[in-house]
Amino acid sequence: MDAGIDLLHSSGVELVQYLQMNYKDSQSWFTFISFAADLRNTFFVFFPIWFHLCEAVGVKLIWVAVIGDWLNLIFKWILFGQRPYWWVHETSYYSNSSFPVLQQYPITCETGPGSPSGHAMGSAGVWYVMVTAFLTSTLQNKQHRVQNWCLRSVLWTIFWLMQLCVCASRVFVAAHFPHQVCLGVTSGLIVAEAFGRIDAIYNVKFTQYLKITLSLFSFALGFYLVLKVLGVDLLWSVEKAQRWCARAEWVHIDSTPFAGLVRNMGALFGLGLALNSPIYAESCKGKRSQQFSFRLSCIVASLLILHLFDSVKPPTQTEFLFYFLSFCKSAAVPLAVVVFVPYCVSQIVNREEKEKLL
Repeated sequence: MDAGIDLLHSSGVELVQYLQMNYKDSQSWFTFISFAADLRNTFFVFFPIWFHLCEAVGVKLIWVAVIGDWLNLIFKWILFGQRPYWWVHETSYYSNSSFPVLQQYPITCETGPGSPSGHAMGSAGVWYVMVTAFLTSTLQNKQHRVQNWCLRSVLWTIFWLMQLCVCASRVFVAAHFPHQVCLGVTSGLIVAEAFGRIDAIYNVKFTQYLKITLSLFSFALGFYLVLKVLGVDLLWSVEKAQRWCARAEWVHIDSTPFAGLVRNMGALFGLGLALNSPIYAESCKGKRSQQFSFRLSCIVASLLILHLFDSVKPPTQTEFLFYFLSFCKSAAVPLAVVVFVPYCVSQIVNREEKEKLL
């Protein structure tokens, strides 16, 4: 069993070396792809755009991103996946020869376990939702079968090319083995497809959002504590990252397992609070919300505000304070997109209309 796993890992290391040696000039491209596949972009870019274009798609994006990343954390804790950049230093597979030298980059030193890949899982799930939503809204005329087939082919080709680039980028930076990114893509597609069949997420009351958020957090925390009592340290990977990362400043607290959990719970809590707000019902459910100019204004304003908001980083000196502020920051994102921005835009438009009448 161990020999087979070592062989799988060594084959993955060979692919990492191949990519790093033959595509060294593409480092900036691979780094950009990893950045673009980060789940943070779902909350700060994709969600505000899609929510104001089609509310249901925006809501589904948050659910797929949050539940998918929560499942990713549980899978990581169960599978105990290694990462290439530390595995080559600790394995006995290369005992009779020198271990391979892998290049590290500022985005290499993820601190959580490696399997399945969170970037690949998140990217596959989120992009699957967006592609299927676009096809559903576009392919209304069933008579144009050739055009419909061409559009489907183009979009799904782009989708799979995107996933291939994400997987290659994660392997290139030595953050994941090939089998881990493949597992991530598969898991992401399953989560996205599952939520495509669950209509109940569009009519969830705030109390239900609160119960789901607390349940997810309690399960993860309880799972961690139970295994810790049994002598299993689920934060074993953090120590390995700190030991084998080429530079200490490349190890960030926001890449730890609990940091992602807190961010996701904050986003889900904030979405529930926003969708059940009376201000949301007034601003996003009225006649004005049907106007494209109003929606476009909300998109632009949301992207600008969230860009400024994302530039504010919680202090990392105190771990508890960092987690608390991360939760608040994530909760504020859907509140800003769903409540604050539409309300402000509607107030500005109403004022301009009154001034014209005067």
